[in-house]
Amino acid sequence: MAGSVTKSRGYAVYLIPGVLASLGVIVVPLVMTVYYSFTKWTGVGDPRWVGLENYSRLVEDTLFWQSFGNIALLVIAMAVVPTLLGLVLAAVLFDYVAKHFGDRWAGLFRSGYYLPQVLPVAVTGIVWTWILHPGYGALNQILDAVGLEGLAKNWLGDEDYALYSVMAVMIWFQLGYPIVMFMSGLSRIDPSLYEAADLDGATWWQRFRKITVHMIRPELYVVLVTTTIAALKIFAQVFVLTKGGPANSTMVPSYFAYENYFEKARVGYGSAISTVLTVLIVILAFLFLRLQHRSEELR
Repeated sequence: MAGSVTKSRGYAVYLIPGVLASLGVIVVPLVMTVYYSFTKWTGVGDPRWVGLENYSRLVEDTLFWQSFGNIALLVIAMAVVPTLLGLVLAAVLFDYVAKHFGDRWAGLFRSGYYLPQVLPVAVTGIVWTWILHPGYGALNQILDAVGLEGLAKNWLGDEDYALYSVMAVMIWFQLGYPIVMFMSGLSRIDPSLYEAADLDGATWWQRFRKITVHMIRPELYVVLVTTTIAALKIFAQVFVLTKGGPANSTMVPSYFAYENYFEKARVGYGSAISTVLTVLIVILAFLFLRLQHRSEELR
């Protein structure tokens, strides 16, 4: 018993670097952000305690609520749509492409879908800015070439289309992650389940609903949790593509906080925005984990 306790203490030493890094990078900045959210501070001098003033101001800030309305649409673009499309595409790659053309071709398609995830955000953002440019952009050039010049738009510069253009880019950007996760989950399903379903005369869609979706439920929860959190804290893509414009039509909470922090020197107000966003992310993650736990208990 004493030997096992000593051994566990020895292992604990290796946790110290990770604990210190977490304290320095996550815990301390989080505590400081929460503290500054109750102050009025420009980043210079001493912060002045104002209590709940920043939060009461947030409640009345229409731009704050608009940013959360935009983020709701981006959750659809980054979590809901990629999850649904990724599930279908992963099943097609696993059931059809791999069986008829080999695992190499299925792996090639999977890598192609995942490529946007490994490219730098700045690079993909600049490329999409070129593609969607109203003058020399490839999309409008293609529309002109096929006689659909009436559909050409200022995709990122028109407030009626900017948010939907960002949503389309984010679907492209996010799609590869669910595909990789779901194909990994499909590989652990017992093939005898599909064989039994084939013997019973089940169609592909029936096998997909009754076996595939049911068996990879853990991966579904993981994908939904991670992509939803990624959508809530999206910043870099909006910064590169639109900087929250035009006319704040693509403003999101993280960029709104950044704008108040660094451009307007309202550190306390920006901290309040960040704190609200953090609380929302924690609540949603907790709810997803509770749903996953309850689902596993019912299985």
